[in-house]
Amino acid sequence: MSVFMDLNLMFSADRSRISKLLETAAHLGFSTVAINYVFEPTAKQKQEIPVPKPINELIDQLPVVQGRSRPIRVLNRLTVVVSDPGHYRPNAPEYRRFDLLAVQPTSEKLFHAACMLYDIDVICVSVTEKLPFFFKRAPVNGAIDRGVVFEVSYAAAIRDSTMRRYTIANAASLMESCKGKNVILSSAAEKALELRGPYDISNLGLLFGLSDGDAKEAVSSTCRAALLHAETRKTASGIVYMVRSQQEAPPPPRPSEGDTPAAKRVKTT
Repeated sequence: MSVFMDLNLMFSADRSRISKLLETAAHLGFSTVAINYVFEPTAKQKQEIPVPKPINELIDQLPVVQGRSRPIRVLNRLTVVVSDPGHYRPNAPEYRRFDLLAVQPTSEKLFHAACMLYDIDVICVSVTEKLPFFFKRAPVNGAIDRGVVFEVSYAAAIRDSTMRRYTIANAASLMESCKGKNVILSSAAEKALELRGPYDISNLGLLFGLSDGDAKEAVSSTCRAALLHAETRKTASGIVYMVRSQQEAPPPPRPSEGDTPAAKRVKTT
């Protein structure tokens, strides 16, 4: 049985809205979800990176996943909207509060940096406007080699017909470059009515240009790979490697005069 995930449920300070989102996600069969905190820095004023709230402050009791006996797993995710190179701060301690780290680049230069340099887990593809750049295969393949995944969300396509066109066009452009590899499909839902079931999302992936197998993996195994990448990213900086220095081996003891081959031949004679 597949383990389905939606790694993008939009954070809301409204407890009832978050509760309804989680209940609907569990009812649809998602075993793991991520509450997404979006951070969009501006040059006018200094902004603080949001602090994720404990799940027990957002909901009293976690709902049980439909068809399973265990409650839904809830993670925290930070998405940084990057419109300037200084908006992403490498090794910022605030990033470590989150289980997943994502960026949404707004230019080709920043998209290249996200693919090749940034220590992140997810690259978000904007679906609310026409992209001002094209996806080039070199940075896309670089991100795939590093284990970074690309995310396409579908909730905006439900809200507005214009955003629906942007969603399909931007997603199809991405699929042409990445060939369906390392792609996850998520909701970015703000309300429970915007959530769809895993099999409906897989069918939507076919519309974006994914193959049948890649579309199913986009809500299951590729999401799991993103979580494993995030765990590795967070623990890698805390691992200390100790290399024992190799001391030069002492020279073998010199044989005594009576142990030499010549002496042994004299003794036998």
